[in-house]
This record gives sequence, C-alpha cells and structure tokens, in this order.
Amino acid sequence: MYKNTTAVNFSDLNLNTPLLNALNNLGFKTPTPIQEQSFPVIMSGKDVVGIAQTGTGKTLAYCLPILRVLPYKQQINPRVLIIVPTRELVVQVVDELEKLTQYLNHKTIGIFGGTNINTQKKALAEGTDIIVATPGRLYDLALARAIVLKGIQKVVIDEVDVMLDLGFKFQIENVLELLPKRRQGILFSATMTDKVTKIINDSFIQPARISVAVSGTPLKNISQIKYKVKNFYTKLNLLSYLLDDYEAYKKVVVFAGNKRRADMIFDYLEEVFPTESCVIHSNKTQNYRLRSIRQFEEGENRILIATDVMARGVDIEEVSHVISLDTPDYPENYMHRIGRTGRAKKKGSSILMSTVKEEEYLEKIENLMQMKITEISFPSNIEISEELTPEERPKVIEIDTTRRKKGAQSPEKGEAFHDKKEKNQKENLGGSYRREIAKKYKKPKTKGDKIANRKRNKR
Repeated sequence: MYKNTTAVNFSDLNLNTPLLNALNNLGFKTPTPIQEQSFPVIMSGKDVVGIAQTGTGKTLAYCLPILRVLPYKQQINPRVLIIVPTRELVVQVVDELEKLTQYLNHKTIGIFGGTNINTQKKALAEGTDIIVATPGRLYDLALARAIVLKGIQKVVIDEVDVMLDLGFKFQIENVLELLPKRRQGILFSATMTDKVTKIINDSFIQPARISVAVSGTPLKNISQIKYKVKNFYTKLNLLSYLLDDYEAYKKVVVFAGNKRRADMIFDYLEEVFPTESCVIHSNKTQNYRLRSIRQFEEGENRILIATDVMARGVDIEEVSHVISLDTPDYPENYMHRIGRTGRAKKKGSSILMSTVKEEEYLEKIENLMQMKITEISFPSNIEISEELTPEERPKVIEIDTTRRKKGAQSPEKGEAFHDKKEKNQKENLGGSYRREIAKKYKKPKTKGDKIANRKRNKR
C-alpha cells in the first residue's frame, strides 16, 4: 500500500510540456494526495486499486498518467476505455480530457444511453483514442460489434461501487471478458465492499493498492449534523426554514430517496422559492438534466434536487450544503451524497433528516463512518405537519370474511337454498356408466367405424 508523501507541484511530476501547459491554463498547481500517489504507479503499468473519498480529484489521478504514456497514433480502434456510472459523469470526464488534451492530438468520445445509438456507432467508426462510457450502452455497442475492444491497453473503472449498486455487475464482468488479457486495469472506489473485492480478485493481477483514507471515512472538511423529524411534510417545513437563510445556503444540493419524492420537493420549493430550484432524475431527458446542472453550476438556480442515481460523481464547485431529506437505505450512498460539498479541500456542510422509520439506515451510516453525527434539536418555531404521504400512512389490513375456516359447519338452509327438482336429481353411476356411453357413442376413427355405426343405429 502506498502512503502519502511530501507535498509536490505538478511541475515536479514526470509530465510533458503539453500537459503542464493545459494544467496551467486550468489553474492547477498542486496535486491532491490521490493524484500524487497514483501518478508513478499508473505510469509503471501495474494494475491499480485506489480508495479515496468523492471530491479528492480521482478523475485527474488516472487521466494524467494515462495521457502521459499514451503516444500519438493514427488508428480507428480505441486504446483507452473509461467506464463510469452515469451520463453526467461521462460528460464531465470527457470535458476534463478535452481540456487536458488541448495541446495533444488525442481524440475522446463519450458514450451513454438515452441518445441515438446510430449516431454513436457512426462516431466510433470514424475512430477514437479514448472512450468514456456507461456500462449499459457500452455493452449494447459491444454486442452489436460497433465497438472493437481488442486494442484496449488500459481500462479504468471509476466509481465502481456505484455501478454495482445500480445493478451493472453483469455488464462490467462481460465487458472485462471482451478485453485483451494483457492490459492495465485501474479501479477507483469511495468504499470497499464485498462486490468490489470480487471484481478486483476476478479481473486484476496483483494490483497496487493506494488509499488516502479508510473506506467509508468522510472528508474532515465537511461538517455533519442531523435532525430527528416526524414525517416527510415536516421535513419540507424544516427545509424551507433552512433555505430562507440566503447568506449561508448559497448553493444547495437536496437529495431525495426516489424520483417521485424529488418531484414533490421541487413542486413545494417552486411555491416557496419560485425559479430558484432545478431537479434531475432518470425520468428527465438528457438535455433537461444537463441544462439543470449547468444552470445550478452557473448560479442561475440556487437549489438542485436530485436522486442518488443522478448526482453521483458530478463535480460541481462551491456547493455550500448537501441536505439529505430522505435517509438513504445504503450507507455508501450517504458517502457519495456528502462528497458533493467540500470539494477540492474547501469547507462544506451536510444535513441529514431522519424519521423513526429511517433510524435503522442512520445507524448503518454511522457504523460505516465509525462516528456519530451531531444531532441538532428540532426548532420549536417550525410547524409539525400531521399530513402523511401514502408510504407513511398506517396500513389497514382487511379481514376476509368470505372464506370459511377449516372444520367450520356449512351454513344452514335458508331462503336462498332450495331442493333440486326431481328431473334434475341424477344418480352418479360412476366410471362404468361413462365407459358404456363412450362405447355406444364412440367417435368414429375410420370409414369402417362410420359404416358400423350406421348399421347399429338401423337396428
């Protein structure tokens, strides 16, 4: 395992002039610990597993050494494959690579679902050096043989824990099977779970491990507090109370447990703070989601409402607060949420709201971080709502009185019961009777049977 060394500048690393000029244009001078430690290991060509919290600069940690050793070459098939969990992260990584390669001749293509697959096939046919893709669309293109992976020299799996949570284990494993055996594997994750360990054991060869923090450790520059709240609508009342402080809550990401909840929060905030909110989740179109992120990033909207699936890995600067209106059922999701603030060593704040039903999830989060979140008393001047969402309402169990219990007596005859008429009272003659009838009126199978039946009927 590689440990942190003394602080250095990017100019002290073995970077070439085009990359140094690009970094200078971006205003980057000093590498983060994960960037500093990853650079020589990835340059060596060994498989690498990096554990670092979200917001520590993992994208640059693998992009810089890869670009440093990737020579210019005229060919159609890609040589570098980067797999990320969401469309938004594809756009972000492609944007970073284009900025870093402004003085190089390397071409990058982003691939993700929700857009025309034929357009992506055409772009791939024209050739590229680097592909950044979501696992689902990448696998679809591989099956359609629109993408040739035999020339891949380096594969990066970024935010692998997120992809596994999203159910992309099958696609990741099958894509890795299509890659050449002799390749460099680079994996980054904020948490180390059993699923992540299995991917490493199955697809990596004696990887060098780089860790700048224990798996599940939050960044020290992020302050965390929690509120115990009665129900969802009371959470909304608390949310509006907090957001009313414009000076403190300058740029806020609000997390919802699902798409419907996200829309409910958006509708509520539009009434309280008109035109200050935007929302992203998987039911929104790609253009809508990218526009929402851009408006939030540029300060046009103060509040961004998102689900876990959409906001993981999105790098937005100067986020003052992350508010978890719903406590996530997976503790790793909480780690990704709070990583939206306090990025690039800046201070950030996280607020978690929990009901009694969510205390089990809260306990798992605190166990993962090995720390207790500071609890703040619920403000006395906030209205406690009695209105409940359908999920919060008590379930009414209806007793089925139509079924008769085993061994119970049949109801006595009443006005609705009557005896059968004499002509309908037939005796059950059993199987022998049925066989005689079948023999007498058997279905003719051959022409001879038909003739025999006619003769028998004439008698």
